[in-house]
Amino acid sequence: MKRVVITGLGAITPLGNSVSEFWHNIVAGKSGADYITHFDASRFKTHFACEVKGFEPTDYIEKKEIKKYDLFTQYAIAASDQAIQDAGFDFTTMPDEEKYQIGVIWASGNGGIGTFEDQVREYYQGDGTPRFNPYFIPKMIADIAAGVISIRHKLYGPNYCTVSACASSNTAIINAFDTIRLGKATVMIAGGSEAPITPASVGGFNAAQALSKRNDSPQTASRPFDQDRDGFVIGEGAGALVLEEYEHAKARGATIYAEIVGGGMAADAYHLTGTSPEGLGAALGISKALQDAGLSPADINNINTHATSTGIGDVSELVGIKRIFGEHKVSISATKSMTGHLLGAAGAIESIISVLSVKHDIIPPTINTENVDPELPEGLDIVIGKARHTPVNYVLNNTFGFGGHTATSIFKKYHS
Repeated sequence: MKRVVITGLGAITPLGNSVSEFWHNIVAGKSGADYITHFDASRFKTHFACEVKGFEPTDYIEKKEIKKYDLFTQYAIAASDQAIQDAGFDFTTMPDEEKYQIGVIWASGNGGIGTFEDQVREYYQGDGTPRFNPYFIPKMIADIAAGVISIRHKLYGPNYCTVSACASSNTAIINAFDTIRLGKATVMIAGGSEAPITPASVGGFNAAQALSKRNDSPQTASRPFDQDRDGFVIGEGAGALVLEEYEHAKARGATIYAEIVGGGMAADAYHLTGTSPEGLGAALGISKALQDAGLSPADINNINTHATSTGIGDVSELVGIKRIFGEHKVSISATKSMTGHLLGAAGAIESIISVLSVKHDIIPPTINTENVDPELPEGLDIVIGKARHTPVNYVLNNTFGFGGHTATSIFKKYHS
């Protein structure tokens, strides 16, 4: 099968609205958490989140067009534009025939939840004839970001949305990888976006006892693997990657960040929202990704864990990792300690971190973990507090979603 490389990156995140700013803050171990500004959260149990800061949609979208797009689509447009430019493509000068082989797979777990809430609120507060916004449906549906990216750049290749909760964008990247290596496209824009910091989303996760309520210290609230963790910190934003067939990238002189070499997907088949205490789904996804890449556990230098800072979830993932890795000590990072949990976009921004980790030989830190949970498996090498500068050849990226979805991707240092 064909080799697939990463030639472009784009990011709109709680730690910066460019890849360079985002990566700098990740390496520095900075938290993106702060008090919610999108709405008045004072009546909720949780008052904070990892919001995108200083985002200007007019930097990417004409002012008159912005009203057509929910915030999750605006983030998608911005991140994908960055990635396309970073990859060195000018689609306006490219013949249509070439763009028949360029597609978009874009993920979102919630789609336009903000639009949905606003429109329904207006309906119930109004009287007389119901007046729905004509853009309501296309602003709300989860697949629209993939469609908008395609329309915006006249890309005629495979185009769809993956929805597997918090595994959604890692699933999109794996699907894009498969599409290219099977010869069904030469270039794919893949990633995900989410804008879930809304009353219904925060209220719903509060009701499920999923969010941290550490309102006195938002920046230390996301603390994966810590015995005092009390839930995840919800985040928003987007991550985009340009995946490209190797010979195609080489022929046009593209800059190559890394190679994607494996993808594995499985299911916990256990619970609506909880993960299997035995870590079965995690272990299966990891095992399939390793087999797909033709690697052994000893080849992996770093695992960017899903690690959301929830009690059962953190433990079960590490149990699953231990089932596969045994006594082999692999470094473990939990970058949600900095970014919060971007739900359907989490896998995309964590893939960007993984790509840059193998590019720059830096393993990112896990912050806020002060007292490691004694319930965790023994013999784990969790990178706590500071980034580690060391050779990195392979990074494995885990994502899991409500419903038991698991998706694992593997990135390799690029060698021609």
